[in-house]
Amino acid sequence: MQLQPKPLILKLLLAADGQQLSARDAISAGALFDIAENHIRVALTRLTAEGLIEATARGQYQLTPRAWTLAGEIRGWRESVAQLQPWNGQWLAVHCAGLGRSDRKQLAVRERALALCGCAELERELYLRPDNLAGSSEALRIRLQKLGEEQMVFQLSGLDSVRQQRAVGLWDCSALNNGYRQQTQILQEWLQRVPELSLEQAARETFLLGDEAIRQMVFDPLLPAGLIDAEARALYLNVLLEYDRVGHDIWQALYQQSNRSQA
Repeated sequence: MQLQPKPLILKLLLAADGQQLSARDAISAGALFDIAENHIRVALTRLTAEGLIEATARGQYQLTPRAWTLAGEIRGWRESVAQLQPWNGQWLAVHCAGLGRSDRKQLAVRERALALCGCAELERELYLRPDNLAGSSEALRIRLQKLGEEQMVFQLSGLDSVRQQRAVGLWDCSALNNGYRQQTQILQEWLQRVPELSLEQAARETFLLGDEAIRQMVFDPLLPAGLIDAEARALYLNVLLEYDRVGHDIWQALYQQSNRSQA
């Protein structure tokens, strides 16, 4: 599947952690994925018109405050595990009844917001997640609001044995554990062979591998240790952080090489 220029530019700016991206660097990045210079320039113009990026100087771009708000959930994966607290067996509930399902666009926003927050549907329009994150119900309510959802959020305990068993089984914990181990192995093996790769190949691979690896962590439900292999998750996060650091260095080196060749 051909990588599109707009997502490429947004992800490059997101990975830059507040630094600017030049049109020249965006064009160099696009060349790695066979995206023509004109397509990159058109994408920069369209993203500016959409209010997601803004020009800070001639040929220099950064994310707008609006884009940073939307990107906040993605950028937060590095500190996500720090939110974890011991689980006492209670739940956080999100009640969505009466909101309707006819507006497909709003429904997609709601489902994405709930997934980002690690919530799963126990019964129609009633979503749960373990109450094991700092801030409990208030933090979840605020996070959903930032994601565009005004929902009734409350603590829930005392489920009957049948519903408690169903609640515990809402997440495919085996798949989560396998995902931690598989991604850890993939990233570790890639880190070991980085010295053998050309700068261009390393940049291309770190973008494609990292895109999937980070997405997995962004949508991780952050379940308590009693439900998943917390050690496997912690190892995965540590390897992903190292991968992210190496990838950042590779892309900076690529930009510098490109700028020297065009000087």
